[in-house]
Amino acid sequence: MTTESSCLFAVVDKESEQREEIERKTKRDFASPQKTNGPSENTSTRMDTNDDPDEDHLTSYDIQLSIQESIEASKTVLYPESFRRLELPGRHSQSWYTSRCFCLTEFVPLSSQNRKLVEAIKQGHILELQEYVKYKYAMDEADEKGWFPLHEAVVQPIQQILEIVLDASYKTLWEFKTCDGETPLTLAVKAGLVENVRTLLEKGVWPNTKNDKGETPLLIAVKRGSYDMVSTLIKHNTSLDQPCVKRWSAMHEAAKQGRKDIIALLLRHGGNVHLRDGFGVTPLGVAAEFGHCDVLEHLIHKGGDVLALADDGASVLFEAAGGGNPDCISLLLEYGGSGNVPNRAGHLPIHRAAYEGHYLALKYLIPVTSKNAIRKSGLTPIHSAADGQNAQCLELLIENGFDVNTLLADHISQSYDDERKTALYFAVSNNDVRCTEVLLAAGADPNLDPLNCLLVAVRANNYEIVRLLLSHGANVNCYFMHVNDTRFPSVIQYALNDEVMLRLLLNNGYQVEMCFDCMHGDIFGNSFVWSEIEEEVLPGWTSCVIKDNPFCEFITVPWMKHLVGKVTRVLIDYMDYVPLCAKLKSALEVQREWPEIRQILENPCSLKHLCRLKIRRLMGLQRLCQPASIEKLPLPPAIQRYILFKEYDLYGQELKLT
Repeated sequence: MTTESSCLFAVVDKESEQREEIERKTKRDFASPQKTNGPSENTSTRMDTNDDPDEDHLTSYDIQLSIQESIEASKTVLYPESFRRLELPGRHSQSWYTSRCFCLTEFVPLSSQNRKLVEAIKQGHILELQEYVKYKYAMDEADEKGWFPLHEAVVQPIQQILEIVLDASYKTLWEFKTCDGETPLTLAVKAGLVENVRTLLEKGVWPNTKNDKGETPLLIAVKRGSYDMVSTLIKHNTSLDQPCVKRWSAMHEAAKQGRKDIIALLLRHGGNVHLRDGFGVTPLGVAAEFGHCDVLEHLIHKGGDVLALADDGASVLFEAAGGGNPDCISLLLEYGGSGNVPNRAGHLPIHRAAYEGHYLALKYLIPVTSKNAIRKSGLTPIHSAADGQNAQCLELLIENGFDVNTLLADHISQSYDDERKTALYFAVSNNDVRCTEVLLAAGADPNLDPLNCLLVAVRANNYEIVRLLLSHGANVNCYFMHVNDTRFPSVIQYALNDEVMLRLLLNNGYQVEMCFDCMHGDIFGNSFVWSEIEEEVLPGWTSCVIKDNPFCEFITVPWMKHLVGKVTRVLIDYMDYVPLCAKLKSALEVQREWPEIRQILENPCSLKHLCRLKIRRLMGLQRLCQPASIEKLPLPPAIQRYILFKEYDLYGQELKLT
């Protein structure tokens, strides 16, 4: 500890002791009432010397009350002379204590001299300022932001103003922080005032002070892109490799900004090209990520390691793939970078480029990445491009022979709740129509995932993706295999409240008969209720009702019962015979659609409708979903449309596809 700081501690401690002693004495004298049962020795003495004891007592009380009020007021006054001992360079606690002193303490109104002094600084009135700085107490007052006159002086452009204020301020104020945690030097650097920075440094201000964000003046200067500011700080022995809280250095920032001149300046004065930030990334990796090829080449020539890995295993080439600059990738490959080095997650540079959608970078990486490395990673660039919704990259990968039906490795698939496996699933779950179309056109199978892509698209209410999937062979009668609790195919339960989606599914071969296959009726439509014992022994049915929940049970629950009439009316358009069970019939009888439904059921179907259903059964679902197969039939276009239920294709009518 210096002699000056020791003296300051002694003075402040002595002042504190004196104030505490006066406060204790005052509280002791006025805490208990005066005794009145007899005069004390002191009272007798006072009566001998003064004929008016009450007046003396009141006078004494007034004096001591004034002292007490002064003490109470002093608790809220800011004492920079007392606190500046805590603002010594290198102490971790100084910024915390100072901010508490100036931001959390009750604010005392500034003196008139302080207000005049600050106004003179802002207006640049040198002569007036020279008079005001004579009032030292005005220099030691801070406003509600924790700004002293010195802080105001460093952010104005007149150098003489700063010199006057700096000479009149205590040296211990030179490191004081504002409520925002900024020192005079960091404020001057942020303001971009090179001459003010030079003045502060020449007066002896410490060049490596940090603000509360952990930023050094050098780092701030590089962020501003000021070469002159950086040069000035270096000339005054600032630390070149001093990192901020996140270990982000001036060298990293210069690489991010693409400032080759500042990088060269730092390296000439001993800057370290191998510094690592909080993620273990070198300046070389930063330059690669932000696509600054000239900086990247300069750092390589100065010893930067092309093969360096970050904490997560990412190579410099991996960072360049994320940046997308093909020149950076070409440069790194020229100097020995490899496209077959995965990060800890197993991802290669080609995956990163595909995910980010960097088409030109992907062109460079495809020929330098081995198929074996991709296989070991557990996923293909096709998955990455689909996940990133980059159709152009998908097309490039497909052109270069990547298989759209390659599945994710089990350990990756199991990391997803839905256990997805295909690139198509990524596109569908992202509601990405274009990528879905590209993948299906390239031969993607929509039925390879545990949770069928069609279920995902229907639940997302995406008509176009549903149409694309169905036209490319998606199984409309699929079940959700992990949680199969319905007797009927699962997909319809997500479309009950949407007639457009419902008819889109029914038109493409949904097995509507399964919706009327239940234990409550026989094959002749005779409605009756099975006993509980009989239900348990039905062939093909389990004893668990939840697992084999029939449609009539599903649709008649209280929160869905209002849909039963509307849905049943749509379903019977796709059947020749409708065996209503007792449960479903009782629910329908109270619906407004019941009269129409009953009339349809009581009359035979038309012959052309029966023929349509027969033709569809003979053709099979796979051929029905392929427009080319329908066009080959020796039938007029009108009959072809009739077979495909085009009169019920509400979505196609909206798009004018029918």
